[in-house]
Amino acid sequence: MMLIYPKRWKAFSAFVLAAGMSAGISTTAQAEECCVDSCVDSCCDPSCIFSSAGDRLSGRLKSICGLWKNDDCCVDDCCVDDCCTDDCCTDGCCDIGKENGWTVGGWVQMGYYTGQNGIFNQFDNRFNFQQNWLYVEKVADGSDGVDFGGRFDIMYGSDAQFTQAFGNANSVWDFDGGNNITNGYGFAMPQAYLEVAYGDWSVIAGHFYTLLGYEVVTAPDNFFYSHEMTHFNSEAFTHTGVLATHSVSDNLTAYYGWTLGWDTAFDQNAGGSNFLGGASINLSDNTSLTYINSFGDLGWIGTGYSHSLVLDHTFGCGDKWNYVFHTDYVDATAYNPYGIAGAGTTEAYGISQYLIYNVNDKLGLGTRFEWWRAGAEDSYSLTMGANVRPLENLVIRPEVRYYFADPAMAAAVNGAAAFDVQNNPGDPYDGFIFGIDAILTF
Repeated sequence: MMLIYPKRWKAFSAFVLAAGMSAGISTTAQAEECCVDSCVDSCCDPSCIFSSAGDRLSGRLKSICGLWKNDDCCVDDCCVDDCCTDDCCTDGCCDIGKENGWTVGGWVQMGYYTGQNGIFNQFDNRFNFQQNWLYVEKVADGSDGVDFGGRFDIMYGSDAQFTQAFGNANSVWDFDGGNNITNGYGFAMPQAYLEVAYGDWSVIAGHFYTLLGYEVVTAPDNFFYSHEMTHFNSEAFTHTGVLATHSVSDNLTAYYGWTLGWDTAFDQNAGGSNFLGGASINLSDNTSLTYINSFGDLGWIGTGYSHSLVLDHTFGCGDKWNYVFHTDYVDATAYNPYGIAGAGTTEAYGISQYLIYNVNDKLGLGTRFEWWRAGAEDSYSLTMGANVRPLENLVIRPEVRYYFADPAMAAAVNGAAAFDVQNNPGDPYDGFIFGIDAILTF
């Protein structure tokens, strides 16, 4: 595989943005050529134009990557209009997912928040493009024999410093000790792995996201804009190694893996070598329980043990209610978040609880209450927010979050700057933070 180095990616990013802008601008003119008369009013209205812009950009990216069938008409913009009548659009040549299994996609996330406490959103009182994300993926399907796949992700934004392999030594993969972050922005390559599947087994090898926890780095996969304290402080984000998944039955999935410690990418910093695995079981049609652990030499946080436990339950009329209970525990020889415990070994653990109500396809309401303890000091947080979906590929997430903590915890967090390369200290605890973001997927 040929990797594109950062300087080339800058040029590539500029091309992608230009392509996307041209797609959106030219849609109206092309629509009348692509759409039948009866479709013009509905297919070419502003909401359709906006929602199809991401599809057009994805189409261009697929063309760049050589993932279309060998037919020039498949690059035609008409192929992403639902009501187009061009013969090329109906012969299946544009069904990239059906043809060879490879997909190209991504999202753009932009947000604003009024304060920060050292958890992901650390550049407050300004608008941030946090995740400008692109991925190429094929999920291996072993149901008919051996199959191969893989995934590669690249992103640019203010979340890069938390998405890079900061468990590496400097200048390895995408991490350089903050030297490649400018004004809070940088590149990250959080996943690059190959996959093989056969029957009920699947194995990935390379650089991939952790199984630990409930919340994830990728913005579209979380209900809330902000992140829980235990996710940021007591879990790995990525690993490098091998991970096997076994679908034991319809109700039980088991995981077995070995990695080079926490937050590494093709590097064994500080002797990292640990087990990563666990199991997920469906207790009923509406309830699942997932236990994941990692133990051994965890790399940059030392030798130790960690686990996460997630109980996920849907209930109510139409299963519109969702309750999640999540707990983490970590104890490692070099783990000492924010220096709360002073010199020596420490442990940390926490509980997060979510209650989400899906009003309809356009609106969801949610709450999250957290407790996190490290170095015998406690912190708490209550978040209330919404997911508003004016379009299928656009979600807007307003929220308000309230923090309070023991004095020693508050002083340690506010004075530590966490991963913030600009050394921007946290805002006072015992206060409210308002945030809002928008995510456009394609």
